[in-house]
Amino acid sequence: MSYQILAINPGSTSTKVAWFCDDKPLWSETIAHDAAETSKYPRAADQYDFRLKAVKDCVASHGSHLEDLSAAIGRGGIIDPLPGGTYRVDEALVARLQTGKPWDHASCLGGRIAYGLAEPLGKPAYIIDPVSVDELCPEARLSGLPQTPRVSLVHALNVKATVRRAAHDLGLDWQKANFVVAHLGGGVTICAHAKGRIIDFDSGNDGGPMSPERAGRLPAIEIVKLCFESGLSQSALKKYLAGGSGIKAWLGTHDVRAVRQMATDGDAKAQLILDAFAYQVACSMGMMAASLSGDVDALLFTGGISHDSELVAAIERRVGWIAPCLIYPGEDEMAALCGGALRVFQGLETARDYRSSVLKRESN
Repeated sequence: MSYQILAINPGSTSTKVAWFCDDKPLWSETIAHDAAETSKYPRAADQYDFRLKAVKDCVASHGSHLEDLSAAIGRGGIIDPLPGGTYRVDEALVARLQTGKPWDHASCLGGRIAYGLAEPLGKPAYIIDPVSVDELCPEARLSGLPQTPRVSLVHALNVKATVRRAAHDLGLDWQKANFVVAHLGGGVTICAHAKGRIIDFDSGNDGGPMSPERAGRLPAIEIVKLCFESGLSQSALKKYLAGGSGIKAWLGTHDVRAVRQMATDGDAKAQLILDAFAYQVACSMGMMAASLSGDVDALLFTGGISHDSELVAAIERRVGWIAPCLIYPGEDEMAALCGGALRVFQGLETARDYRSSVLKRESN
C-alpha cells in the first residue's frame, strides 16, 4: 500500500508545498507571497485563511486532489516544550498554534494549514519535531542565574533528520548512537544527540557561536553596559542581537557566500571573521562532545553553510580527532516532514498527543 502525503512548510515570505507518494516527491513548489498582501495582516497567525487558499490553489494547479491524501503534515511551530517526534494535530494543538506565542512565527501556520486541509476529509494531520523540542538533560537546563534557566529552541527538524540519515549510512540504530550535530545555516545550532535525544545544545540565540545574524556568546558585563548605554528599547535590542549582529554586524552582510568571495578577493577582515566563525563552531562542538563524555560515533555537518567546503575543513581540523566527520550540506525539510507521517503509517513510530506530551517545568 502506498501513502499520499502533503507537506507544508510556511516561511516568512513563502510557503513550500510538496506532494509525496511514500518517500518519493511527485511535485514541489515554493509559493512566494507578495509583501503587500502579507502586510495586511497584523500577525503571521492572521494569515491562515490567505495561505490555506494559496496551498489549495497550488495543489489544484498540479492536478492533484486533496481527496486522495493519506495525511497532511506541517512544519511545527514555536510552542510548548515537547519531546521530539510526530504529533497528531487536534483542536487543542490548533488553538495553541493560533496564539502565536511566545513568538508570532510563520512556522506556527504549518500545523493549522495541515489540519485545515485534512480534517474536513477525515484524514490525519501532523507536525513533527518543532523548534521547541526539549530533551535536555537536567544539568544542561541550568544557567548561572536561577531565574534564567536555559530554554531549548533548536533546529530539531533538520538535526533529527540528519541523525537518522547518518545512522543509516553508518549502519547504526539512531536511537543507540551518539552524534554531535552542527546545523550551520541562517541560524546556527550545535547539538549533542544521545541515543535518540537532544540532551544539550549551543546556539546563536543562547550563548553559542555567532551566526550570520545572531550574536552568540557575549561577555555578560559588556551586555549589561550595552543594555543601559545603547539607548535601544528592549524590543530593538532583541532584534539587534538576533537579527543584526554576528557576521552581519562585522561585515554588513549575512550572506556567507559573499563573505567567502570577499576573503577570496583578499579581504583580510572577511577571512578573519570566517576563521573566528569556524573557531567558535569547533569550540561548541568540543563542548557538546564533552556532554557526551567523549562517546561520539560521528560529527555531523548540515545546513546551507555546510556547502562551504573551506569553512567545514577549517572546523574539521580542530575537531576531527573527536570522531569521523560526515557532511550533509543543505537541509531537506520537506522530505523530513514527509518522513514523520510515513513512519507513523508504517508502524515505525507512534503519533504523540500534544496535551499529554507537554513538559511541565517547576518555577524557581
